[in-house]
Amino acid sequence: MPDVAITGPDGGEIIELGPARMRIMEDGSVTQHRLGIGEITLAPRSAGPPQHRHAQHDEGFYVVSGTVRFTVGDQDHVAPKGTLVMVPPGVPHTFANPGDEPAVMLNTFTPDLYVQYFRDLRAVVAADGALTPAATVEVMSRYATTPATDFA
Repeated sequence: MPDVAITGPDGGEIIELGPARMRIMEDGSVTQHRLGIGEITLAPRSAGPPQHRHAQHDEGFYVVSGTVRFTVGDQDHVAPKGTLVMVPPGVPHTFANPGDEPAVMLNTFTPDLYVQYFRDLRAVVAADGALTPAATVEVMSRYATTPATDFA
């Protein structure tokens, strides 16, 4: 019988990315790479990544606490605690925390392709001291993800 993985509240792999903190809770090793799960904590009044599109994976966000603003193409959506946002491949999206308290989201990737993206961003921060939008877009390109320059 396969082992069950249990990640407690202090478990997982922590990746500090400036105003964002990612806690990888399932890196795909238990799910045979069908699913990756992370917990994102966004500092108050902070932006997320440049708006982008994934070509090879679905991404989900469940807002655990705070309020997150999702931008999908040219439309903004306010997502308070309890909101689920599912983003299929090809849909331009980004997110931000416009509020005065941290926002926490459960983040899923199917398949787990994007888990390594966060590890690569950590390496950029370690080497350069900070993330720039250009560096973020370069790392995205390694994982079938492109910036959304139009909303067609």
